Amino acid sequence: MTTVGTTQQHFPVRVFGGPTALFEYGGLRFLTDPTFDAPQQYQGGMLTKTGPAVVADLGRIDVVLLSHDEHPDNLDDSGRALLADVPLTLTTPGGAERLGNSARGLADWESIELDRPDGGTITVTGVPAIHGPGTREQVEPILGQVVGFVLTGTDLPSVYVSGDNASLDLVREIAERSGPVDTAILYAGAPRFPILFDGAAIVFDSAQAAEAAAILGARRVVPVHYEGWAHFTEGRDDLVAAFAAAGLGDRLDLGELG
Repeated sequence: MTTVGTTQQHFPVRVFGGPTALFEYGGLRFLTDPTFDAPQQYQGGMLTKTGPAVVADLGRIDVVLLSHDEHPDNLDDSGRALLADVPLTLTTPGGAERLGNSARGLADWESIELDRPDGGTITVTGVPAIHGPGTREQVEPILGQVVGFVLTGTDLPSVYVSGDNASLDLVREIAERSGPVDTAILYAGAPRFPILFDGAAIVFDSAQAAEAAAILGARRVVPVHYEGWAHFTEGRDDLVAAFAAAGLGDRLDLGELG
C-alpha cells in the first residue's frame, strides 16, 4: 500500500471487489455499495458477476454509503439483506423511498450530521454524480439517479466517495466547493454496454480517474469498481498505468483486500 500524507490522513480502507469498501472514520464504520453475492447473472444476463463471494465478518457497520439502489452491481441480494441490520443508509432521495426503513436520501449538497462516539460530529454531504456520458436529462431516464458523498469533521481528513459518476465537470464543481480532498474513493473500471451511449463508459475509465484525482488535489486515491464484473473493461493494471502516466502514481492506494 502506498504511503501518502500524514498518519491522520492514512486510515485503512478494505476493498472487496466491485464498488464495496469498508473504512472507519471518526469512530464510525462506513461501507460503500454492498455487493456480497456469489458469482451469477442478473437482469436476464445483462450483468454478470465474476468475482468471488465475500464471506467475511465485517463487524459493526454504522453507515452504508449507497451510490444507488437500482443496479445489482451496486446493491445485490446479500447487500439488501445487510441493510436491515445497519442503523443508517445514505443514498439518493428516490432510493430512500424505495428502500424505506433506515434509508435517508441526500439531494445535491444536502448534509447530515452524525454523532461521533467520542464526541463531535461527522458531516456527510451528498454531492452530484451522473451515471453515464452526457447531461442528467440524457442519462437519468436510462440509468437512474446516483449520488456521491463528501465526509468531513474536525481534526479528520476529508473524504470523497464518487459513486457511479462519469462526469469530470461535476468533479470540478465538487473541488471548487469542497477544496482539496485528503482521500478520494473513486469508482472506475470503465464499464460499458454496446447498447448504451454507443458503448461509451458509464463510470470513469482509468485516465478519467487520474484526471479526477488531479482536479480534486487528492492526496490519496483508493480505486474501487474495477474488478469482479464482466462489464468492467479496465482493471488494476490500467489504473496503475494511468496514474503513473499522469505523474500521480505515488497517490494511488489499492487498499487492503477484504
